[in-house]
Amino acid sequence: MLQHISVLTNTPWWLSQNGAFPGVVVYKKPLRWAHPLPLKFDHKYNVTGPGRQGTFLCTERRHPQGRNSKKREAVQQNVDLPLVLPKQKKKPYPIPLKKIQQAAKADKKLAEVGIEKKLEPPKNGLLVPSLVPAAYELLDDWKLFIKGLAQLLHFIPVHACSECSQIHVAQSGHEIQDCLGPTNSSRRSFHSWVTGSINDVLIPIESYHMYDPFGTRIKHETRFNYDRIPAVVELCIQAGVDLPGYPSRRRTKPIRMMGKKVIDIGGLVEEPRPTVDTNSAIMDLDTHRSFERFAPPLESEVPRIAQETIDAYEKVKWGVTKLMKKYTVKACGYCSEVHVGPWGHNAKLCGEFKHQWRDGKHGWQDATVDEVFPPNYVWHVQDPKGTPLRSALKRFYGKAPAVVEVCMQAGAQIPQKYKPMMRLDIVLPESEESRLVA
Repeated sequence: MLQHISVLTNTPWWLSQNGAFPGVVVYKKPLRWAHPLPLKFDHKYNVTGPGRQGTFLCTERRHPQGRNSKKREAVQQNVDLPLVLPKQKKKPYPIPLKKIQQAAKADKKLAEVGIEKKLEPPKNGLLVPSLVPAAYELLDDWKLFIKGLAQLLHFIPVHACSECSQIHVAQSGHEIQDCLGPTNSSRRSFHSWVTGSINDVLIPIESYHMYDPFGTRIKHETRFNYDRIPAVVELCIQAGVDLPGYPSRRRTKPIRMMGKKVIDIGGLVEEPRPTVDTNSAIMDLDTHRSFERFAPPLESEVPRIAQETIDAYEKVKWGVTKLMKKYTVKACGYCSEVHVGPWGHNAKLCGEFKHQWRDGKHGWQDATVDEVFPPNYVWHVQDPKGTPLRSALKRFYGKAPAVVEVCMQAGAQIPQKYKPMMRLDIVLPESEESRLVA
């Protein structure tokens, strides 16, 4: 409801009575309210003319945002399923290309004048002290997450397709014809199900460990001189975690850059030799043989472990997001390769779209959280022991991250943000009734 109030200090008293300004309340003296009104003065008009002089203040009345006011919030009921990016195209840039070009032009202009590029930690090689505790917390949550997921897989069956990358969490594989494997035509796009493992649920994303990320780049011939560890662990090491067997250079002086050229990195320092066995140091942080290392728990403890695992999953995702806001992580725009550091490596291992044009080199761009810690969406099953999912009812099924689906079937409470995509409020019709649904 709109209300217009005008305050006229030198207006005749009869101005509002002869219909000069209908719907406008005219006051001869300034008004004083004992209580503040929820009014906002939007416009101010100066009116002049015969018998019309004064200032009009037009206001808009808005409902107070108090405890009794009803605030409408948009609640999503169902959301679309995640899109599958085509392999015949490059991934979209997380940062618009126009902004990247503008930043490059600005750096080039400064370099032409001879002005060094201003770098803030950690872009200049120094640590961010406020993120060191967050890196240690992320590493602890990562350990708890791997342990809990390995224990749950002793009770929750997981099936993986031997021809493509899809998995299914249920007592038996589904019958949806969406296999894109090399021999899918002979199987009419049905999947060829085998027993899955933890690497099928949690996609292993590894990165090269470098003692000095700002030092010499990894070449194709020297790629075997560097260990490959989980990208989350490498991100924690570069953020300040001291892990035995995997040292990292801690600078005390910042590096200097002019444009794209590094003019001072503090010299090249030889990497110290590890004094402990690197395999034992990384064992608790990797999924290798985790199904054998962690014994199955008691059946009564499965719901508690499932809840701890889903909580650790959310903490890991939140910690990776927090660290990636400061520390640079690169990802290939064509394949799933990830490198933690200011720039990518030069190993020629890319075999995706148009790799011949690039001589096997990766097309590096800024990475997203889903590329470092992929969700791996699977079909949501309302009844794991019921009939398998069918292609005729495909549009009624929802999806969820594989870890969320495993924890839900183990008895954990699912966060609210995953429920719209899982489509829990949709009643599955019979095959004959699906044709009659609008």
